[in-house]
Amino acid sequence: MMRGHCGLACSFGVVAALLLIVTPEALAQTATETPSPINARKVLIMLFLMLGPIKILVPFVNMTRGADAALRRSLATRAVLFSAAALGVAGLLGRGMLENFNISLPVLALTGGVVLFLVALQTVLQQATGPARPRPDEPPPGLHLAVSPLAFPTVVTPYGIAAVIVFAALAQNNYIDKLVLAGVVLLILAMDWLAMLFAEVILRWVGTTLQVFAVVLGVTQIALGLQVILHSLSMIGVFVERVN
Repeated sequence: MMRGHCGLACSFGVVAALLLIVTPEALAQTATETPSPINARKVLIMLFLMLGPIKILVPFVNMTRGADAALRRSLATRAVLFSAAALGVAGLLGRGMLENFNISLPVLALTGGVVLFLVALQTVLQQATGPARPRPDEPPPGLHLAVSPLAFPTVVTPYGIAAVIVFAALAQNNYIDKLVLAGVVLLILAMDWLAMLFAEVILRWVGTTLQVFAVVLGVTQIALGLQVILHSLSMIGVFVERVN
């Protein structure tokens, strides 16, 4: 259940990002090569929800249960380094694939909306069945966990990769926007590193709040996933979206 509510928080951030990023105004600016709509504050808020420490705390504590402080610090450092490299490669390759295959941003948003809706539905159903029981044969913590499952998919989720690709596509050839995106990603990864170092203390104070937050976001996540799908279909031209 705890791992599920972290996924919900991350997914909620991705949906909000797709709703705010992929707008007709942003697409029009991109098409006419006017200054990108990316700004440091917007990128920071959105990527913090998608790549930030909210979703990392519980999985990291579970992975490092029984480990000493030195191992936790080494594991957190390696995971952050691997995550930075993965996001850099994903941003470069993802933008190139969008350009080579002529994949538009509305289609990318539609894909993200479908995935987010399915993930949210699965997470809510898992919450209804209760928390998963720990396995007695689970191996002890070690540095081999830094790449998988800590760096990917705990720190660098598929939703986070999709968001970085969208931001990189919006930045186009604007080097200032590229520097802003890179700087924000590095800042958030530094926050992740600090959160992993103090994960037990953080959960001791706000663990119950995170559980309540997960319940509230459950149904909201499903509704927002559907909203992204409908909004993307209207941008593609399937129907005209009504504005209330």
